Amino acid sequence: MRLSFQHVQKSFGSQKVLQDISFSVESGTALGLLGRNGAGKTTSIRILLDIISADGGNILLDEKTLDRSTVSFSYLPEERGLYPKKNVLTQLQYIGQLKGLSGAESKRQVTHLLMRMQLESFAQKRLETLSKGNQQKIQLIAALIGDPQIIVLDEPFSGLDPVNAKLLKELVLEQTAQGKPVLFSSHQMSYVEEFCENIAILHQGKIVLSGKLSQIKKRYPRNRVQVEGIPESQIAAIEALPMVVSLSQQDEFSQITLSSPQEKDALLHSLIAMDVSIERFEVMEPTLEEIFVEKAGDSL
Repeated sequence: MRLSFQHVQKSFGSQKVLQDISFSVESGTALGLLGRNGAGKTTSIRILLDIISADGGNILLDEKTLDRSTVSFSYLPEERGLYPKKNVLTQLQYIGQLKGLSGAESKRQVTHLLMRMQLESFAQKRLETLSKGNQQKIQLIAALIGDPQIIVLDEPFSGLDPVNAKLLKELVLEQTAQGKPVLFSSHQMSYVEEFCENIAILHQGKIVLSGKLSQIKKRYPRNRVQVEGIPESQIAAIEALPMVVSLSQQDEFSQITLSSPQEKDALLHSLIAMDVSIERFEVMEPTLEEIFVEKAGDSL
């Protein structure tokens, strides 16, 4: 299954929100749809879910125009949409029945997902009595009831502590392992970097970068190394080496920028000759946050 946006456009009045955007997400993978506030992420999701219509372009599924009557979507919105004063189990079962499940099948799926997310003890409680993180997990359960074919997650890790974030990640990775495409929108770059194989960065309504994250990183010069073990007494001497452009300290690590990527071996030989006790020597890749700021942070 391949879900593709092809030259999608959308304006609200004179404001062009989406300007000829194209990207795709494949079965069994997660794509991180990134952008600053107002970049067009939510508009893209709403067009995909047929909440609003595009002004131009197409959304394709396996190279054919998407027929939403033949495919099921899961949608986790950024804003919570469940009933705070209602019993958790009751409303989740109801949502399952709205998706076409029988009462018995809905209860079976809800019970399984509650156990999977370690929430079975909250089944008979009102939603408002749960913590923000547990409410977010309930929201995900509501999205996954009915075994949807395409999953759309908008800020899924909002309010989650690291343990619950790990549970959520495992559950969604189970979905990709079943061959489902996942469209993942978030401002939390560390989660996107860990979770998504592919990214698309929206900026001012345009896709400014898209593709496989590992390949995107390889396009950047690899002229930074991180070294652990440099004593403070030797920092000045290392800064004076001809291949060193700059050196900065970050806790026990030294981040060294070289004049070119080819100089890393020369640096290592120089450190050994200086009798530096090296505990770690690693070529650094740019982080997703650095890439995002470069592509979408021009007005920061």
